[in-house]
Amino acid sequence: MQSVEFKIELAIKSKPRGFLLFPEDFSDKGSAESIRKALQSLKEKKVIRQVAHGIYVRPKISELIGELMPTAEEVAIGISKRDRIRTVPTGAYALNALGLSTQVPMKIVLLTDGSSRIVKVGKRSIKFKKTTPKNLLAKGQISRLVIQALKEIGNGKVTKEEEKKIIEQLMQENQKALKHDIDLAPVWIQKIMKKALQNVES
Repeated sequence: MQSVEFKIELAIKSKPRGFLLFPEDFSDKGSAESIRKALQSLKEKKVIRQVAHGIYVRPKISELIGELMPTAEEVAIGISKRDRIRTVPTGAYALNALGLSTQVPMKIVLLTDGSSRIVKVGKRSIKFKKTTPKNLLAKGQISRLVIQALKEIGNGKVTKEEEKKIIEQLMQENQKALKHDIDLAPVWIQKIMKKALQNVES
């Protein structure tokens, strides 16, 4: 009879490298305790690496630098998918994602409809911050980032250059999503977002 560890190792190796692994992915292979022990053993044998508490990976391999561990951003996406929660990047993370800041934030803050918690990923951390459903209604991938980034910059503090960059990015957004999201933003942010809409429609 195949051991739980052997079954889990086969399942892991059938997935592409870099794929995030959670204990619950293997719930059909054995009891929670046997899965935990198997993952611990595979970690000790260096088959997998631990990314954060309860999250593992079989790292991608780069010829230049060896093992490539997933980024905190990839871990955040993986947790959101696993827990089926909605998230919206905020603060410095939203600014960086839009290219308005070159600083990679050590702490990623995500508004969520899931539970509040902090997940450590190497030297960085992901903070899931529970928020009201209204803050998660934005549909556009770009426009939802823009709303949070502008809130971080603050009313009256947006430079001409930042506004130009934001409008250029918003012009790539799905128009239907953009129109929907404009209504969710504070009035001063709506004014900036509407400029992108006018540019597209003109």
